[in-house]
Amino acid sequence: MQINPTEIPAEVQQAKMRLGIVGNAPALIAAITRAIQVAPIDLSVLITGESGTGKEFFPQIIHQFSSRKHSKYIAVNCGAIPEGTIDSELFGHEKGAFTGAVSSRKGYFEEADGGTIFLDEVAELPLTTQARLLRVLESGEFLKVGSSTVQKTNIRIVAATNVDMLKAVETGRFREDLYYRLSTVQIAIPPLRDRGNDIVLLARKFAADFAERYRTPAITLDESACRLLTAYRWPGNVRQLKNVIEQISLFEAGGEVNASTVESYIPQNATLYTPAVAPRADNAHSYAAEREILFNMIFRLQHEIEDLRASIDNRTAENPAAEPLDVSLQPVLQPSIQSIVKYRPTMTELIDRTPATVDAVPAEPGPATLEDTERETIRRSLERNSGRRKATARELNISERTLYRKIKEFGLE
Repeated sequence: MQINPTEIPAEVQQAKMRLGIVGNAPALIAAITRAIQVAPIDLSVLITGESGTGKEFFPQIIHQFSSRKHSKYIAVNCGAIPEGTIDSELFGHEKGAFTGAVSSRKGYFEEADGGTIFLDEVAELPLTTQARLLRVLESGEFLKVGSSTVQKTNIRIVAATNVDMLKAVETGRFREDLYYRLSTVQIAIPPLRDRGNDIVLLARKFAADFAERYRTPAITLDESACRLLTAYRWPGNVRQLKNVIEQISLFEAGGEVNASTVESYIPQNATLYTPAVAPRADNAHSYAAEREILFNMIFRLQHEIEDLRASIDNRTAENPAAEPLDVSLQPVLQPSIQSIVKYRPTMTELIDRTPATVDAVPAEPGPATLEDTERETIRRSLERNSGRRKATARELNISERTLYRKIKEFGLE
């Protein structure tokens, strides 16, 4: 589901354009809206989300829509600074405070006085530094390393993490009092896999940016490639998508990219967001889902037989005098039946397979295609659930996003 761009508030559109944020997913728009709403109020903000989701954009939105926008904005990656120097980097040090301190130095909290400081990967801070940070949040006071003079700073702190902070508090890796001070307001950034068509929009943007930067012919994504991109789980989120698209843009420059090409650039051990057989909440064995897979394999077997027959007919038509072939279906059926057990579908095949509950497997499948089977299965499920899409998605063991896409694709509105 996407929000119509015309329905997005002007401030949100402005923030997106200013920072180059792409996407209209409701969860993304809600996060941007929340950042804009909290910006004028000097509260600490904690931004949560998986690695690679773009958390670094939101402190900038908060800073630019606040009264501090004309003061300094400093971003600090807490996980990239060695534990022995983190206090010096944040709070500064006096000359001679430690070996190598040949002169006094201002820290980030002093440099950004009056502005905003963004602490990325805040969960990586050592416990001693967390105690110093808590004092800044409570009183605006800090001490330079090697100094006994208390200094004041007027600063707004925005922090971000991809760690489960409550679990970090439970295990003693993060101070509980600091967590509650930092998380006065929380903003959750959605993972890329939950942003629907934003994935395709981002992929096209990355492809266009690559072509412009390196002056190469731009790639185009066909419908099957777009389906695969939206079905893939993207554990590395936007960062991983950009990496994959840039690789494709380099090696497939100027070409039309299909699902098979995209699949070759995605890790082979990757899993799809909507699995072929979704596990049930009660851990019960789903025989209906297994029947559906077997049903699909029967269709596959039928197509193999029809292709074989067509090949024989073509051979006979081209050379009527040729010796008739002794064709028994047993050699064809046996390997294919075995493949029902051993078959492991590729990601390209999985994206077009919807797990479903079927009442029975017909004895003679007939010439129906897999798409026809999917359409009929979804139609019957919608009828059983009186058109309620949430209940239908639950029955079919698929996400509502996938169901909406299939309904539109098959014209079942």
